[in-house]
Amino acid sequence: MDVYRTDRIRNVVLLGHGGSGKTTLAEAMAYLAGMTSRLGRVEDGNTVSDFDKEEIKRHFSISASLIPVPWDKVKINVLDTPGYFDFVGEVEEAVSAADAAIIVVSGKAGVQVGTQKAWNLCEKYRLPRMFFVTDMDMDDVSYRKVVEELTELYGKKIAPLHFPIREDGKFVGYVNVVKQAGRKYIDKGGKQECEIPEYLNEYLEKYHDILMESVAETSEEFMDRYFEGDEFSVTEVSAALATNVQDGSIVPVCMGAPVNLRGVSNLLDDICGYFPSPDKRSCNGISQKTNEIFEANYDFAKAKSAYVWKTIVDPFIGKYSFIKVASGVIKSDDTLLNVEKGEEERLNKLYVLEGSRPYEVPELHAGDIGAIAKLNSVQTGDSLATKTAPVLYPKAVISTPYTCKRYKAVKKGDEDKISQALAKMTSEDKTLRAENDSANRQTLLYGMGDQHLDIIVDKLKERYKVDIELSRPKVPFRETIRKNSDVEGKHKKQSGGHGQYGHVKMRFAPSGDLETPYEFEQVVVGGAVPKNYFPAVEKGLQECVLKGPLASYPVVGVKATLYDGSYHPVDSSEMAFKMATILAFKKGFMDASPVLLEPIVSMKVTVPDKYTGDVMGDLNKRRGRVLGMNPDHDGNTVIEADIPMLEIYGYSTDLRSMTGGSGDFSYEFARYEQAPADIQKKEIEARAAKDDGADDK
Repeated sequence: MDVYRTDRIRNVVLLGHGGSGKTTLAEAMAYLAGMTSRLGRVEDGNTVSDFDKEEIKRHFSISASLIPVPWDKVKINVLDTPGYFDFVGEVEEAVSAADAAIIVVSGKAGVQVGTQKAWNLCEKYRLPRMFFVTDMDMDDVSYRKVVEELTELYGKKIAPLHFPIREDGKFVGYVNVVKQAGRKYIDKGGKQECEIPEYLNEYLEKYHDILMESVAETSEEFMDRYFEGDEFSVTEVSAALATNVQDGSIVPVCMGAPVNLRGVSNLLDDICGYFPSPDKRSCNGISQKTNEIFEANYDFAKAKSAYVWKTIVDPFIGKYSFIKVASGVIKSDDTLLNVEKGEEERLNKLYVLEGSRPYEVPELHAGDIGAIAKLNSVQTGDSLATKTAPVLYPKAVISTPYTCKRYKAVKKGDEDKISQALAKMTSEDKTLRAENDSANRQTLLYGMGDQHLDIIVDKLKERYKVDIELSRPKVPFRETIRKNSDVEGKHKKQSGGHGQYGHVKMRFAPSGDLETPYEFEQVVVGGAVPKNYFPAVEKGLQECVLKGPLASYPVVGVKATLYDGSYHPVDSSEMAFKMATILAFKKGFMDASPVLLEPIVSMKVTVPDKYTGDVMGDLNKRRGRVLGMNPDHDGNTVIEADIPMLEIYGYSTDLRSMTGGSGDFSYEFARYEQAPADIQKKEIEARAAKDDGADDK
């Protein structure tokens, strides 16, 4: 694999709705560049970028992958990303490493939710972008309709560079708007000049005018010439286009049929001609020595530094840290500092990955993307730099997972293996989180949706040979009391020799503090219970509040006062007083009008205005209390509501089906509130029906 200078590199991410044809386009690019000897197909599971067994099985991308495509002395680092919303973390990582984006739109399906989400991501990262309309070889595909949809959404900046020529309904060529010339396709993506059919002249005039207007706006001189009726040369138009595409004031639209290699070579030419090399983009970190901003800006002459934007941990191909070189030239024998953790790492070898195939390279220039194997201390988001000039780069913002399921090992004894496997998978996938909820004796998996978690289960089985089963998580209810009680607890046993004797009189009352399990106070007078047994009484309380008497949930908000009791000079012991306290607590708690508290979360749901009514109705069904609705000035409404945690299971799937995938939500724990009587009854009965501890194993 050749080494490329910064000005000869283009880092391009492919974005778009699931099924729009991103992987097929990446495959066509690789084939045309001579990287593969045959054109792979997603359906056949033999594409360069979909190499994971789950991707091959399911026929869609799950992870972001890299294909370095050599084209016209330029290396185009193509980042192929998943289109399904459950894998948005992979998309966010790839976008953070890209300098430009191709938003792929299916000509058949038109503009979809994923198209608009891709645009929003480009806006967030200020990425120059281009649309590529696929499926042009299909009957009844209207390129004009797609262009109109895009113009309606994004205004005058949408500028078609090509449009199709059809004969007898077949896609046979295209009109180049810049050159105002027709081209007919010949074998293997080749083309030859042809006449522009007369029926297309009105479209050429319309699209050419749009382009010329945009070109004129790049300078006063051009504006004057435009009003004087001067024609711009092809070179002038191309140069102005490059400027406008890079600053985002023009978004070109191209088209083709990647399955037949049509339109792909044009796209590769346009990427090289219109998209910026990394040195035209800014990249700043913080110097750890001076605490000032370090303007790396992908300058190869500055001190070497890089950031890790993605990690692969695979039992078969090993661990690879994907880096983007922010400054300098990184070489295979360098020793770099992990700035985040203060540990030095010797690189040994540098790679460029082509899908799953690593190719060794001697060096990577600023702006290039490569990979380093077996960096022990390094994780996604870490910065690498020299010890003399340590620079810390900002981490990419990755979506928070809110879909939660409980998981258990299918086979007893696999728990440790599962834990180790999940640790590797969470270092690779930042939208996956594994948690141990000790209070409710359950282990939880958080992901971006049901499909995401199902694939994690399959990956654990395939890669790490361990089986887990997913189920609905237990909601972390709490138990408390509403009234006061006054009880005594006596533990007395005689069985030859020393007996056991502990006797306490206690009052229980609500403490008013639902954050703390209990408050303990001693007001014993006259030594009825000696002071040295007070810690034993508190130990009894500590044990009781872990698993309440009502439904075995943790106890909160109880004030316990020890005010009297008695002891035996020989038979009393710490254990006896602890047991007496446990007896007193159970009775005192149940006598003080016990209730179940349920957790309430504060939720924000962002949906297009047209779905607001449906979403509000659904929140009401879930016992939600809507607190406010605010427009976000992008055609969306942000609904704020308090909703019981019990009611949010499966919300991700339901919201997607209500809004066609365009709705987003987030939540955080707010407080505990008393659960309605029917919910309490159901929960207490469910607990009573289970054998002690059977559910908690």
